[in-house]
Amino acid sequence: MTPRERVTLRAVAEDPQDSVMRFAWDADVGTLEEDAKDTATTSEIVWTAPPCLEPGDDASFTLTVSNALDLAVIARFSATGLPPCPTWTQVSAMSRGRAGATATLLASGKVLVAGGREGASGTASLATVELYDPETGLWAATGSLAAARTLHTATLLPSGKVLVAGGANGTTVLASAELYDPVAGTWTSAGNLTAARAYATATPLPSGKVLVAGGSDLDIKATLATAQLYDPATNTWTATGNMLGGRSVHAAVLLASGKVLVVGGLGNSGVLYPTELYDPATGTWTATGTLSSYRVAVEATLLHTGSVLVTSDNSAQAELYDPATGLWSRTARMVTGSQFHRATLLPSGQVLVTGGQAVNGDAPLARAEIYDPPTGTWAATTPLRRARIFHTATLLPSGKVLVTGGDNGTTPLSVAEVFSMP
Repeated sequence: MTPRERVTLRAVAEDPQDSVMRFAWDADVGTLEEDAKDTATTSEIVWTAPPCLEPGDDASFTLTVSNALDLAVIARFSATGLPPCPTWTQVSAMSRGRAGATATLLASGKVLVAGGREGASGTASLATVELYDPETGLWAATGSLAAARTLHTATLLPSGKVLVAGGANGTTVLASAELYDPVAGTWTSAGNLTAARAYATATPLPSGKVLVAGGSDLDIKATLATAQLYDPATNTWTATGNMLGGRSVHAAVLLASGKVLVVGGLGNSGVLYPTELYDPATGTWTATGTLSSYRVAVEATLLHTGSVLVTSDNSAQAELYDPATGLWSRTARMVTGSQFHRATLLPSGQVLVTGGQAVNGDAPLARAEIYDPPTGTWAATTPLRRARIFHTATLLPSGKVLVTGGDNGTTPLSVAEVFSMP
């Protein structure tokens, strides 16, 4: 069998006294249709295979055939070929719960988790920083940020250092930026943005510079159209062209062409459908295709094909951007619509989506699902061990995915878990 394959199971039985046969089907996994097609001597039923087998499960069947005297015979058989299910493994917890943090994969293979917010209400910003070592599955403290912050950006530079910019400290939105040196384990100043901002995007460019675009205050009422470039060679910021409109809680993706696609989010007048492109060669922005659905707290993933997959909102409708035409098209609907989830490109080219919530105020989700670009379809996979929003998801060198922190709806989480494909 293959995952989710539908097959018709057929049985034939005869009784020496020509009694009418009664058939009862049972399957350990998958789905049997409720109504079998029975005659006096035959039975047919449709079984749908599961996508995978959980540890200890077997795709086995039991058929019980009985006659008018209630004499019965039992036949057992099984299906082969179904893969084992992906697994989530809980690893050691961080030293404290944190939501709205950033996670950056370092050149060493370790993961740097910086800042975030903690406390019962999740409003106390953090300056503490931790390192996860995939080899040991353990966390270790490293140098603290100069300013506690959450809802900031974090970008790995060609030098191996990490640039953190903006965000918020409590109710104060920040303009400051800092650099982390993984060799020394310390932070130094990286200057200031021209305007304080949270919910911005930071995109590393082929030149080695970093484009920081948009953002807003904490209430997402005063959105920014301004964009700036950070130059690691001089440790300075310079203004570049403004976006066509203010935008916050959006996503940005570096395309194969070297241009940056900005999509979704909120503007001063509400949700945004238009998308735009930044050209590093000219420092200008131009309009490109328009989304069919609004996207807030959007996730945008560059696929191996060069297209961009966008997911977000409770409609569950996913869309694809074609850089060659500048147009958006709908792909299959997600299994579960949500916002504030995380999307991670897997080595297979598939995209793993984790967590989120249906709408603001709803309980966080433990759901996980996978998008398969060749077929354009979504499929549910093994759910997270803990429901969460505002978490991080980082692809490790091993191909596994580390999910950290987030919020369970009332309290920031310290627990972390790792996703493994079979």
